[in-house]
Amino acid sequence: MKVLVIGGDGYCGWATALHLANKGYEVGILDNLIRRHWDAKLGVDTLTPIAPIQQRLQRWQDLTGKPIALYVGDINNYDFLIKSLRDFGPDSIVHFGEQRSAPYSMIDREHAVMTQTNNVVGTLNILFAMRDEFPDCHLVKLGTMGEYGTPNIDIEEGYIEIEHNGRKDTLPYPKQPGSFYHLSKVHDSHNIHFACKIWGLRATDLNQGIVYGVLTEETGMDELLVNRLDYDGVFGTALNRFCIQAAIGHPLTVYGKGGQTRGLLDIRDTVRCIEIAINNPAEPGNFRVFNQFTELFSVGDLAMMVKKAGSAMGMNVEIDHVDNPRVELEEHYFNAKNTKLLDLGLQPHFLSDSLLDSLLNFAVKYKHRVDHNEILPKVSWRR
Repeated sequence: MKVLVIGGDGYCGWATALHLANKGYEVGILDNLIRRHWDAKLGVDTLTPIAPIQQRLQRWQDLTGKPIALYVGDINNYDFLIKSLRDFGPDSIVHFGEQRSAPYSMIDREHAVMTQTNNVVGTLNILFAMRDEFPDCHLVKLGTMGEYGTPNIDIEEGYIEIEHNGRKDTLPYPKQPGSFYHLSKVHDSHNIHFACKIWGLRATDLNQGIVYGVLTEETGMDELLVNRLDYDGVFGTALNRFCIQAAIGHPLTVYGKGGQTRGLLDIRDTVRCIEIAINNPAEPGNFRVFNQFTELFSVGDLAMMVKKAGSAMGMNVEIDHVDNPRVELEEHYFNAKNTKLLDLGLQPHFLSDSLLDSLLNFAVKYKHRVDHNEILPKVSWRR
């Protein structure tokens, strides 16, 4: 099977491309490399040093003898996109090629507009290319659990059965996104759903939780293949930030009360979920949704886990509660379903099993690369 990974130079995309290539798929990466440009403009960098994409791919081929094709360009450029698709001829398209940071989308008007233009237009271009020339291709699209928000009812997987005035129907689950980024993902979901319905396309939307970890079987083969570890206030996750703060002796900065609860999963489970979706494609005309996470934790839970693990390594870890730069509920009900991928064979890794080796040890190893000016929030939802 031929799989084109759009956004294959990014955190999830890079690990996925190597995993699929290692499993015997014929893999191509399409990426405009803008993620590196955004880091440069913000003056931030991943904790782990990342080699140029060409050097990464050459090292991969030298180690495994399994080449990965590379297409450098922007999916918002339809001519480039369709030429690349014609050249590669994918059976499946894995779409990671979007601006994925909520804080980045909330910096100002320019960043909000760029996020929505980049994400929505790029996805529309893929859908039209599939309709016109690749109607049998299966689109595996990375969504986000953030589309749902924090409703006071259980979160189903994409759809909900409701009864109103004596009649029943199954409808897309109500969306309550919390940033212009999350709104762009909602727009994507609606566009993909519509395209499947009217054109008979097939698509799987993976509403992914927060991903953690650096190592997969493939990214651990060589230091040139190592994955990103973002910790800054724009692209970094709370868990990454806590681990870096523990390593450098900075108090862990919990936003507000710390009751914000989210789904999380190991990067090793991310790549496996993609493989499962590819191997079990949606039927023509079907837009299906899988909630892609393995565990639920509050921000306060994560801070306590890092404190406990750091203390076991001899660190003196303190926890501070800081003003929340986001507009969000800090205490809420959150119960999300995630059975579909488990039913298809996902065998999860758990945070308690990987915190030391995948995060804290990397934080300690590369703590000399930490920019202490970038570990506190700089973007406010309210301004």
